[in-house]
Amino acid sequence: MRVHVVSDVHGNSRDLATAGDGADALVCLGDLVLFLDYADHSRGIFPDLFGAANAAALVELRTDRRFDEARALGRRLWGELDRTGAGRESVIETAVRRQYAELFAAFPTPTYATYGNVDIPRLWPEYAGDGTTVLDGQRVEIGGRVFGFVGGGLTTPMPPRALNSVRAGGAPIPYLLSDEEYAAKIEAVGEVDVLCTHIPPDVPELCYDTVARRFERGSAALLHAIRTTRPRYSLFGHVHQPLARRVRLGATECVNVGHFNATGTPYVLEW
Repeated sequence: MRVHVVSDVHGNSRDLATAGDGADALVCLGDLVLFLDYADHSRGIFPDLFGAANAAALVELRTDRRFDEARALGRRLWGELDRTGAGRESVIETAVRRQYAELFAAFPTPTYATYGNVDIPRLWPEYAGDGTTVLDGQRVEIGGRVFGFVGGGLTTPMPPRALNSVRAGGAPIPYLLSDEEYAAKIEAVGEVDVLCTHIPPDVPELCYDTVARRFERGSAALLHAIRTTRPRYSLFGHVHQPLARRVRLGATECVNVGHFNATGTPYVLEW
């Protein structure tokens, strides 16, 4: 059996269309939407709305950790959009829908998918075809092994408005859960062979992004489940440039399956 696994697709429909080649199934761990590409400032919802020059300015400010200036730029640009009467939520949803139409059409059959923190779950049923199974807090058998899926990310102590401005130039972050909500989904999955999540377990070397130079939130509930239920694999994405891509915790191989937008290469799981 051969399963290909991708995460953090962020608009890369071209490589997604071939990600399942040679595999019996494709697993996608979310973040299909591309808001802003840090490597190519012309790609994504933000530059489509505000131009590549503003996108490059935002990236530069955030890379230099000049977050106050980044927030100010985001407020100014979104404020100008709001004054046109367009409404940012409507504009963003329209752009996300365009991306989803292209990305879901690229999924092979069968695909098993869960949400990332920048996805909009309520839209997925409109685009997921018969060959795509969407799971969140649920299990499925693939090739005789049980896979469990938990999507989304975790909220942080930072106020939502400040978080939105810092991370995405003023755009909403759609799918963030409380620790309690996330833990309930992990518990609902129970014992599995392969535990598939968007975010990593709360292990420092798996949560630290070496380029962004910050820790992303990992899940303590996921870490506890790994230690107590001992799945063969814990697969996840979310951290684009982790300090460590693999860590073994007891019987479990914890693997960051990679930033698919940048690599275009799926992680291969065989048995």
